[in-house]
Amino acid sequence: MKNILIALAFFSAVTLPAQAADATAPDALAKAVTEEVLAVLQADKDIQAGNQKKVIDLVEKKVLPHFNFTRMTRLAVGGNWRQASPEQQKQLTNEFRTLLVQTYAATLTAYRDQKVEFRPLRIKPDDTDVLVKTQIIQPAGKPVPVDYRMEKTDAGWKVYDVVVADLSLVQNYRGTFNSEVQKGGIDGLISALADKNKQLTGK
Repeated sequence: MKNILIALAFFSAVTLPAQAADATAPDALAKAVTEEVLAVLQADKDIQAGNQKKVIDLVEKKVLPHFNFTRMTRLAVGGNWRQASPEQQKQLTNEFRTLLVQTYAATLTAYRDQKVEFRPLRIKPDDTDVLVKTQIIQPAGKPVPVDYRMEKTDAGWKVYDVVVADLSLVQNYRGTFNSEVQKGGIDGLISALADKNKQLTGK
């Protein structure tokens, strides 16, 4: 899970201008954003020192333009999504987004000179769903493969899943979410996510 969240943080913490992002190919967008993220992590002493407020403010302001949290939440909730009312779906999305932001904001301070390599992307002009493949090169240990599932929207390319070493972020949460729904329904899942977020905020 830590590698997944670090990968998300690499991709998400810094954004490009909206118009530039709309016109940028998915792999080029991922590479440009990642390079900016690495530069921030290397230069920002407050983040390196563990300033969580600054990290969370950074993530809250910059992450949303590049991720489709509604689709991510729907995929993570799976078939139970259809049981949720529109208001419950909104609550689930907000809580799941908060969970991801709170969790991987903490991992930004764990950055220790990792580098990211991008694989060639095969894409056709009419493709609207692609897999951008990368790997994180660590100072010690084997490279970690990281794949970004991205969809083309009216607002540009958006990430809706991250796969690290064949482990999908949304699938990783699906089992836990299903268990919560079985125990307490959709409201039970919302409550469990809210409680988890309070715990993270308290830390």
